[in-house]
Amino acid sequence: MRYRVALEPASNGTVIATFPDVPEAHTAGNDEAQALERAPDALETALAIYVDERRDLPRPKRPRKGDWMVALPPMAAAKLAIYQAMRDQGVTQVELAGRLGCDPKDIRRLLDLMHNSRLDRLDSALAALGKRLQIEVRDAA
Repeated sequence: MRYRVALEPASNGTVIATFPDVPEAHTAGNDEAQALERAPDALETALAIYVDERRDLPRPKRPRKGDWMVALPPMAAAKLAIYQAMRDQGVTQVELAGRLGCDPKDIRRLLDLMHNSRLDRLDSALAALGKRLQIEVRDAA
């Protein structure tokens, strides 16, 4: 889950980072590097609002040449993929808990972006929704 981020200089010399696809997400830094460093947290926080308000997540638009992109932390990306798959399929937390043979409160924790879930539980939840967790490792830019 990667989203476009726009960087603009502010009148006070800082740099503002906004997300065209997630208008609730914004942050700032002393320079572009710091604004980009803070951007994933701002994006994750904004998308948590969508979950709290039980809204569909905004779909990232295809990047254009020269766009800056920000990826969500892997744990948050997996949790948000579970959340959106549940919404797309009309699956409740109780129903997913039944599929996984666990308590519904375990699903609430699984969807909580602040809770550190186990990777195998995320993988099981995605599989129960007909999805597959795929991890890719790349060289750092």
